[in-house]
Amino acid sequence: MSELSVTRPLPLEHLQLGTELDGTYGTNRNTGNGLLIDAHNDLEALNSWLEEFKDSPQTYRNYRKEIERLLLWSLLVLNKPFSSLSRDDLRAYEEFLVSPTPTNQWCGPRRPRHSDEWRPFLGPLSESSRHQALVVIGAAFGYLSDAGYLLGNPVKLLRRKKAKSTNKNTVERFLEQELWNYVWEFIEGLPEQSLREREHKARIRFLFHLLYLLGPRVSEVANLQMSDFRESRGKWWCYILGKGNKRDKVPVNDSMLSALIDYRRFLDLSDLPKLDEHASVLRSVKGSQGISSNMIYRIVKKIFGQAADSLEFEKPEYAFKLRKASTHWMRHTAMTHLADQGVDLHHIRQTARHSDINTTSRYVHSDEELWHNSVKSHNP
Repeated sequence: MSELSVTRPLPLEHLQLGTELDGTYGTNRNTGNGLLIDAHNDLEALNSWLEEFKDSPQTYRNYRKEIERLLLWSLLVLNKPFSSLSRDDLRAYEEFLVSPTPTNQWCGPRRPRHSDEWRPFLGPLSESSRHQALVVIGAAFGYLSDAGYLLGNPVKLLRRKKAKSTNKNTVERFLEQELWNYVWEFIEGLPEQSLREREHKARIRFLFHLLYLLGPRVSEVANLQMSDFRESRGKWWCYILGKGNKRDKVPVNDSMLSALIDYRRFLDLSDLPKLDEHASVLRSVKGSQGISSNMIYRIVKKIFGQAADSLEFEKPEYAFKLRKASTHWMRHTAMTHLADQGVDLHHIRQTARHSDINTTSRYVHSDEELWHNSVKSHNP
């Protein structure tokens, strides 16, 4: 495929570029000695950077998305290679992110990467998303500069506006206790007449136990193995591999342990896992293999959608909220409910595995309750 045949956005793995666009003659290329990576063109260099995140699938996908978007914009809009991008180009790209146009070329619903209907964007990016995009792009340019592939990092020349901080605000994307109770009742009422229905319900029950009682991120659930549940000094813990490949333990209470035992019995396994049992915790209903973060996300969204349908007439406001909810809402729900129950903030921080206690404090809503009660007598 020549450079002239790149007429629409394509995923990275489908791009084949001629020398005019592949970075061979990029104006920011370092043509001297000292190249520290095995890369002879921009695609090879970018893939070298992405390989650094192969052990963190969610991070890999997020970083690939951002660098893929920039590369495609550079090729299709500027008709120049990635390694020729300047500071002014990046400022123009930031403006492009506000409204990627023409829309039919750049935006569309989620589709498989091999589909002709695949598009790089779902739609315009918010301010915080644009900020995050530039952070990722800056990291890529920094890596390629340090590796001797590029002469410099043009992102460093941008005067960055700080993303608006929301740390002082309490988290709003969570399910109130009553709404969570509705969801749980819906799950408990799922049909179990056929074997397939029983398999589906067993997995759903266990998944929502995990999400509510341990508060993991969706990528952490996908990576969880049976051997990550371990006993130490008479207490059960779950060892979760989180951000930065850091593994931390979270308490497994009696309810979580019972759910684990029930699920393992359904799978015809021993009640408790062994240290060498490295199978995925969540299994596909079609076999023993694990399931992806994307599949977990879709399962949770489907349950929320079905629960919303059942609440449409009785509680339309709850139905509306459930249709907006996602897997990460479950993490917020878990931490918020712990705070509502009076669990020590330090312990909530440990469960959430936050590095900053200020992040954890956003789950505490008691001050809002006091604030609201304090103005009850303020009448005209």
